[in-house]
Amino acid sequence: MNKYKSTGNRGLFDEQENVTKLSAIGNPLEMIGNVVDFEIFRDTLEKGLLNKEKKSNAGAKPFDVV
Repeated sequence: MNKYKSTGNRGLFDEQENVTKLSAIGNPLEMIGNVVDFEIFRDTLEKGLLNKEKKSNAGAKPFDVV
């Protein structure tokens, strides 16, 4: 079960084409992602950003905090 919402309707190769295009022009986020492991921040971000005191599960799912 995916606890985070998706970012929209995408075709089979849309993500691959976007990554390829961004990599070709020198995506700065990709360069930073190669150096920094952002997963180490997951616990801290989930504790600080996710509302766990909800009265019901109604509403939209949150985006992935990382």
